[in-house]
Amino acid sequence: MRPAKQGWSFKGSYKLLAVSYQPAARNGMISGAVKVLRAESRQLATMVFQGSLRNGPEGQTREMTMLKKKLDANQYNLKDQVVAINRVTKVVKGGKNMSFAALVVVGDAGSGVVGYGSGKAKEVPQAIRKGIESAKKNLVKVNLTETTIPHQVLGRFGSGQVLLKPAPEGTGVIAGGAVRAVMTSAGVQNVLTKSLGSPNPHNVVKATFDALVQLRDRAEVATARGKATEDL
Repeated sequence: MRPAKQGWSFKGSYKLLAVSYQPAARNGMISGAVKVLRAESRQLATMVFQGSLRNGPEGQTREMTMLKKKLDANQYNLKDQVVAINRVTKVVKGGKNMSFAALVVVGDAGSGVVGYGSGKAKEVPQAIRKGIESAKKNLVKVNLTETTIPHQVLGRFGSGQVLLKPAPEGTGVIAGGAVRAVMTSAGVQNVLTKSLGSPNPHNVVKATFDALVQLRDRAEVATARGKATEDL
């Protein structure tokens, strides 16, 4: 690890403390680990990044896509919800082997934490159990504004696209099955959604998560711009 230089910054309300990276051979791409201090909670975290370097007006600015440190599932009161169950048949020399694949969403509505996972087994209960264990390893923290989301966002995954729009109190969750499961698990009570691409529940769920991780709260934006929250 080497100390951070003045002027280095990245998306999100974090203060860069140290960074270790290796530039790739093409296009100036970089990857590695970065040690940061979260502005809101003053909590140290280590993130993995992959992005590119560019010259900014005040020194060097790093733009990167980061994977946050995994959340501990034992700290939350997670409730699971089965989104889809598919029967999978594999044709082999001796006949057909049938199994079941389950797509599961888990979340703590009070903490704004949600995750998804899939599991496959010979029986449905075992497939659901595997899906729950996988979902607990993929938890993300969602930025919410009281009972809705802070701003409009479009999530994409493969051919799936999901549009999320904030809604006033009393609207409820206007969403289909897969998106509704994610919204309710994350604790969103008022939101307008629309699935614009593939109806495949796996693509829809992953596109919804892509939209949720793009959400930024007012304090985070104000810190990044160097302004007070009231000035936004």
